[in-house]
Amino acid sequence: MARVTTVPPVALILGIAGLIPFLGFAFLSVSGGDAGLGTIGLSPRTVLSTYGAVIASFLGGIRWGAAAARGGGGADYAIAIVPSLLAWTALAVPAPWDLRMLGCLVLAWGLVDQDLPRRGLVPVWLGRLRLGLSAVAGLSLLIAA
Repeated sequence: MARVTTVPPVALILGIAGLIPFLGFAFLSVSGGDAGLGTIGLSPRTVLSTYGAVIASFLGGIRWGAAAARGGGGADYAIAIVPSLLAWTALAVPAPWDLRMLGCLVLAWGLVDQDLPRRGLVPVWLGRLRLGLSAVAGLSLLIAA
């Protein structure tokens, strides 16, 4: 794989846009606001934990897709399901451990996936982008916990 190091603008914009729910719902959770979610039986904390679980599952999909596209080994497929299993388990864990578990998972997975660019399974820029996005998302979850 080519060692492309520049983050494509669309990847950067969409990655940052994906942080908006983390930042917004974490803010609402900490501030005590609910932005009208209570009228439909939800809380910002519930939305944040669910979004965190969905995104953590997506992170596993990155490894799965890289393995499929670039000939990763069986271990890559097995590792790829770990974020989904842990994230959805976190939804069954009582507060504040649910968000703590998700926050640690998202932070750790940003580091776990750093082997992908080193192995040439994804472009170098993706590893760098993942670190930044994972840091903001993971810290948002931990702050809201």
